[in-house]
Amino acid sequence: MNASQDIYYLSAKQLTNRYSRGDLSPVEVTQAVLERIEADGSDYNAFCLLDPDSALATARQSEERWRRGQPCGLIDGVPTTIKDLIITKDWPTLRGSRTTDPAGPWLEDAPSTDKLRQHGAVILGKTTTPEFGSKGVTESLLTGSTRNAWNKDRTSGGSSGGAGVAAARGYGALHIGTDGAGSVRIPSSFNGIFGLKPTFGRVPVFPPSPLGTVSHVGPMTRCVEDAALMMNVITQPDRRDWFALPDDGRDYLDGLERSMDGLRIAYSGDLGFADVDPDVAGTCRKAAELFTDAGAVVEEIPGPLSEDPVWITDRLWFAAFLRITETLNAKQIALMDPLLIEMLEQARAMSVFELLDAHKAREDMALKLAQVHADYDLLVTPTMPRTAFEAGPFNPWKSNKAEDWIRWSSFTYPFNLSQQPGSSCPCGFDADGLPVGLQIVGPKYADFLVLQASKAFETLAPFRLPGVTPADG
Repeated sequence: MNASQDIYYLSAKQLTNRYSRGDLSPVEVTQAVLERIEADGSDYNAFCLLDPDSALATARQSEERWRRGQPCGLIDGVPTTIKDLIITKDWPTLRGSRTTDPAGPWLEDAPSTDKLRQHGAVILGKTTTPEFGSKGVTESLLTGSTRNAWNKDRTSGGSSGGAGVAAARGYGALHIGTDGAGSVRIPSSFNGIFGLKPTFGRVPVFPPSPLGTVSHVGPMTRCVEDAALMMNVITQPDRRDWFALPDDGRDYLDGLERSMDGLRIAYSGDLGFADVDPDVAGTCRKAAELFTDAGAVVEEIPGPLSEDPVWITDRLWFAAFLRITETLNAKQIALMDPLLIEMLEQARAMSVFELLDAHKAREDMALKLAQVHADYDLLVTPTMPRTAFEAGPFNPWKSNKAEDWIRWSSFTYPFNLSQQPGSSCPCGFDADGLPVGLQIVGPKYADFLVLQASKAFETLAPFRLPGVTPADG
């Protein structure tokens, strides 16, 4: 690792420790990160909005607080990004869509944005998303294609693709994403970073997502410790979210490193229905077995599902587009991605009973997943059935069918339906040098256990970054 990498790839905890000692300043770090972004140019397309002047002004304020020995919060001076589905005061939140008027007004922050600011984050800008977060890749008619941090010919994944690339490329230490069918975990897997989809309601949300109770907000970082630190910030209460869970007062850093002795872990290589690339399957199976080195008991299980629940996700998502587009006129809808227009047409043809059937099937499926935890503390799977595919198409088959929008991400959307916490940990590479992710899933509300297991795995198999060899760290 060279000197500049030593700055822009430092973790949030490393940064605040050095700010406290006085041997590094928020301004130096912010400048180094901005130079890193400039050096990469438009190659990766991670940002739809970048505000260097605002970032440096915030960094100077942070620097003065550290000089006085009075940091304002847990992440004072740490470069951070916000996904462009999450509202930001005074900055447009376009949601990747040409239908959104940039003029606003943009009068308030979302809960996560607000808490990050309160704790001193240096917010660099907004990261890219497909239109309304509607794909598992980050491609839109507004911002173009966001490319993989390891291979610019491959997709970044989505819909938090800009955040995933920003984390992997060193564009700040902390990144906030959303996940309605895998949108934190897909780009985390494809770009070789850590991502956490918390239990539904753990992170307050405003305005409410049109996706209702399948949409989550979570951290995307280069290490588990930074995600735990971020959870200490973004899980703080906000009265605007009536779905939010009660504040449990949890310090996600306290006890993060724990013994895995006696922990019972189920491994499912296909959830009972997924078609998995053999290279990915072998890598993830070996990765899961590493938990035995930490004292856990790992057992491979069949199922636990007997069929693909993607049709449930399709109906819930497509119906949500009726809400998203209810204020748009025909001229505005014509500006939308053809995939979204097809989803909208299918939603208009859907009956109330078809939607109710999906809700009932969701309940039944979630119960099957919950029953796994009667015998096992955690469920481990591949995060994705394959590594990143060619940039451009919204699925690996290059199909234009709306029903192919997310079914290639077989391991992610079931846990949005069940609202369980799940992380993606980098666990290796395929023959083309592309990252593979391991998903660690806990029962509802066991976010801390998922983080503890993720930290244990990171210790067993340290994560790598683009351009940084294992010897570099």
